[in-house]
Amino acid sequence: MQEFWESFSQLLDAEALIKSGGFYLVLFIVFAETGLFFGFFLPGDYLLFLAGLFCASGMLNVDITTLCVGLFAAGVAGNFTGYWFGWRAGPMLFTRKDSWLFKRKYVVMAEEFYHKYGGLALIIGRFVPIIRTFAPIFAGVVQVDFKKFTLYNVCGCIVWVLTLTLSGYFLGREFPQIIDYITFIIVGFITLTFIPIIIALVKRKIRLNKSNKDIDNKNHQNNF
Repeated sequence: MQEFWESFSQLLDAEALIKSGGFYLVLFIVFAETGLFFGFFLPGDYLLFLAGLFCASGMLNVDITTLCVGLFAAGVAGNFTGYWFGWRAGPMLFTRKDSWLFKRKYVVMAEEFYHKYGGLALIIGRFVPIIRTFAPIFAGVVQVDFKKFTLYNVCGCIVWVLTLTLSGYFLGREFPQIIDYITFIIVGFITLTFIPIIIALVKRKIRLNKSNKDIDNKNHQNNF
């Protein structure tokens, strides 16, 4: 069990992943997080940033063009996989029992996010953990027009990959000493990216509590 948790912790450690697995493992992580429902816990945003940073410092043995093209291809392929899975699985996702790898509330969260932003959820959602994984799956569930999905998928992935990867790359080129502050960078990314999720969960809980109170009040009135 201890070995399992050590391996699991290493899987969440973006710095260790890049250093030990290199370019191809980074591509697989991006693919899994953007297309496989069990990939929601994987590092995303700061993995791209650190990949660009390590590319600039020479710790990742690949040029920046190859890195960006590879990450783009992995992100697009991941979303297509998620869309296909949602299309095939459909409503089953809303009735599937919770497990440690799957939480139904994440699909519901993606549904609410999609209803709020429409197709833009596939672009904005790239920058939001959990939504990044489940938005394309939900798009497949509701069978969004494939051409529209492809457009949002490609545009969202371009913005996501270039913004984060090139930010890390150019900061690494201009300020090489930034490599000494990786822990602070990761903590900052986790804090910033999970704030929207926390806010959404709190709002959802408030709505559910209010709805339950309204039902209780209605039942109480009917009893009289």
